[in-house]
Amino acid sequence: MKKLDKRWTVRLGALALSAMLLGTVAALAAGGDQSDPLVTLSYLNQTAIPQIVKQVEESAAVKQAELTKAFTAQINQYLQQGGAVGGSLGGSASYTLVSMSSGQVMSLGVGCEALPRVGTVTVTADSAPALIDMTSGGTVNTGASLTRNHLYLCTIPDRSLTASGDVKLLVRGTYSIA
Repeated sequence: MKKLDKRWTVRLGALALSAMLLGTVAALAAGGDQSDPLVTLSYLNQTAIPQIVKQVEESAAVKQAELTKAFTAQINQYLQQGGAVGGSLGGSASYTLVSMSSGQVMSLGVGCEALPRVGTVTVTADSAPALIDMTSGGTVNTGASLTRNHLYLCTIPDRSLTASGDVKLLVRGTYSIA
C-alpha cells in the first residue's frame, strides 16, 4: 500500500477544518426561533412586547368590567335605601334644608354634617367631643350652642341637636327628627 504524501494530509486536514468552520458559521447565522430561543431585539420589539401588552390590556378590560358591575350594584343598592347608609330617614348625598321648631330633637348618624343657618341649636352628647367644628377646626362639647354658618361633623354615635325656636339647617348624611 502506498503512503500518502505529506501535502495530501495537510490538504485533507485543511478541508476538514474548513468544513467544520463553515458548519459552525451556518448554525450561528440561523439565529433563534421558537425551538431555539435565541432572543434578539427585533423579536422583543415585534413579537414578545406586543403580545404582553395585548394580554395586559385584555386583563385590565376584564377587571374594569368586573369593578364597574360591582360599583353599579352598590350604587343601585345605595339609591334603593334612600341614599343613606343603612337606609335611615333623612339621609342624602347632597345637603338638604331641614326646618325644626322649638323643642324638636335631631339625632345625627356618624358622618352626618350639619350647617346651622337660622336660629339657635344646642348639641347633646354623652361624651366629649360632641361634634367637630369643620370651619374652625375645633371641637364642640355637650350643651354648647352651634355657631351659624359653621359646618359641624358627627364622628361618634348618639349625638343630637335641640332646636330653640325656629331653626333652619343644611344637613348631609343620616339623621332623624323626633
